[in-house]
Amino acid sequence: MRMPEDGPPTKKFKYTLSHHNNGNNGYVPEKILQEKRNLPIFPARGKIINQIQRLDTAILIGETGSGKTTQIPQYLLEANVNKNAIIAVTQPRRVAAITISQRVAEEQGTELGQKVGYCVRFEDVTSENTKIKYMTDGMLLREAILDPLMKRYSIVILDEAHERTIHTDVLFGVVKQAQARRKVRGIRPLKILVMSATMDVDHFSAYFNAAPVLYLEGRQYPVQVYYVSQYTFSSIVTLFQIHRAEPPNNDILMFLTGQEEIESAVRTIRDITRTAEENMAPLVVCPLYAALPSHAQLKVFKPTPKGCRKVIVATNIAETSVTIQGIKFVVDSGVVKAKVFNPNSGLDLLKVVKVSKAQALQRTGRAGRESAGSCYRLYTEQEFTQFSDNTIPEIQRCNLSSVVLQLLALGISDIVNFDFMDKPSAESIIAAVHQLHNLGAVIKENTIKLTPVGRQMAAFPLEPRLGKTLLIAKENNCLEEILTIVSLLSVDSVLVTPQSKREEALAARQKFVSSEGDHVMLLNIYKAYKAVKGNKDWCMENFINQRNMKTATEVRKQLYDICERMEFPIKSCKNDTTIIRKCLAHGFFMNAAELQKDGSEYTSLSSRKTVSIHPSSVLFRCKPAYVIYNELVQTTKCYMRDLCVVDPDWLYEAAPVYFKKKKPGT
Repeated sequence: MRMPEDGPPTKKFKYTLSHHNNGNNGYVPEKILQEKRNLPIFPARGKIINQIQRLDTAILIGETGSGKTTQIPQYLLEANVNKNAIIAVTQPRRVAAITISQRVAEEQGTELGQKVGYCVRFEDVTSENTKIKYMTDGMLLREAILDPLMKRYSIVILDEAHERTIHTDVLFGVVKQAQARRKVRGIRPLKILVMSATMDVDHFSAYFNAAPVLYLEGRQYPVQVYYVSQYTFSSIVTLFQIHRAEPPNNDILMFLTGQEEIESAVRTIRDITRTAEENMAPLVVCPLYAALPSHAQLKVFKPTPKGCRKVIVATNIAETSVTIQGIKFVVDSGVVKAKVFNPNSGLDLLKVVKVSKAQALQRTGRAGRESAGSCYRLYTEQEFTQFSDNTIPEIQRCNLSSVVLQLLALGISDIVNFDFMDKPSAESIIAAVHQLHNLGAVIKENTIKLTPVGRQMAAFPLEPRLGKTLLIAKENNCLEEILTIVSLLSVDSVLVTPQSKREEALAARQKFVSSEGDHVMLLNIYKAYKAVKGNKDWCMENFINQRNMKTATEVRKQLYDICERMEFPIKSCKNDTTIIRKCLAHGFFMNAAELQKDGSEYTSLSSRKTVSIHPSSVLFRCKPAYVIYNELVQTTKCYMRDLCVVDPDWLYEAAPVYFKKKKPGT
């Protein structure tokens, strides 16, 4: 490939300044136009357009906050590089896709869903007029199942590529293949732009056929890094040490692992603040995690009131996906929640692991966006040297059953030789094929083929086991109920259990509790919620998260629509919860556990690993002989979450070959 003409014969070059006018069509306030002009990317507008116009594929490195995610799609639209077709911009997280599209619509002076829109799982805010479409990588992948050439798009921007989510990695191969096929067939070319704040550029460039790397210079100030000496301080202790020593209006970003830990930390910080000495500046505490609705996320972007300090308690979403103004201090716990799959045992765990050096550097950089800052690392310098250089791509540490199902639905049967940037192990691919085979989704002949059941499962944007459960429910005339349960399992917990009101919350929920397990309890909650038409006061009285219930209702509607399109009879089993549990056993027989003979713990039937009932489950104080679970979470123990009591005969009936003719319990 020819290298950029205005640079030496190397894949790397830097931009020089050149100003261009903005081309907004709708009314845009002068304040927003000025903010756009002030972005580090603005002087390079002309060069970016010129380079992308002449290249098939490019890799663009630009620091978080440079403006690449919001501005580049607009520049390409305004210069008509897209040739009137849609520009797709993928994001690993729905949060980013929604919030960024809102901002870009505002900058374009257009209503969201018109010229600028977004598409995430269970939510499509686009129209026939949409030209810039922000979407999760999973949604573009699902579109590719129906249209492998991606003919609606002339430019695909793969943003935050360094995150290497499982969908992003598959999408790399699918988009690359679509580009090549379009070229062979003489169809309008597909441009690919891979963007990130940080990545192994040589690895990416080599994968994308020696694509040139464009460097966008941003603004970064020095950050003083502090390590703990010998032991790990609590994040909250460190936070208050900074708060006491530093003047207000210098905000703090604290990295924790997940929603539960963040919500707990936010409550603790607020409780301490209420009893703190009077001369301490007030704290504005904001959580930030992927499941938080967009209106709640927007609070982190609001200017901090004068004389106050904002504290943002976030997951790794704040490493690169979003830029928050005013951050002066970062508190880095040094850990992140990650999925880890063992193909030999079949165990899929969500566990807390150490960050990579690349992630630690990203976190540190958040403190130097606008001025010099400080990062407090809650680990020793010696520990840091032992961190891995880069994060292991999710595709090399995850259960691949969803990926294999999607690739087969795309018509790609030779999974082992698919063009992955970093190939998953053969064991992981084989384990995924076995899992799909056990679910009846594939047949193994000379090649692996989707069965009619597998094709129906692929139609649902769900994990294969949930898709199979829906199909079993159709046969057993309880699709109404299973649609509800699957929808509630597809969103974050609808239960609110504040530490300060734990007993009160458990007492209020007692009327929904079922001795048959969490799935039946969720069904009871949903029925009661619908009966009161989603009343806000009712949700508060019963410690139910109204936001997540609304989301689950929207998810259910989408799944209901898919079922109607597929002409499934949507029937109710009324109060027959036995048939509901039987359907769940048929979908989740690989996630079954039996009570050990001494009655203390459980043993997973697939891996023979010792597992325990999570304290949040309604079965926590019970000891049913057999249960199925939705997921395993590794903390102090290996816990099963979302449990259902099942009969061992149902498990054997679901998969006699899987249980090798030996019935559970014999």
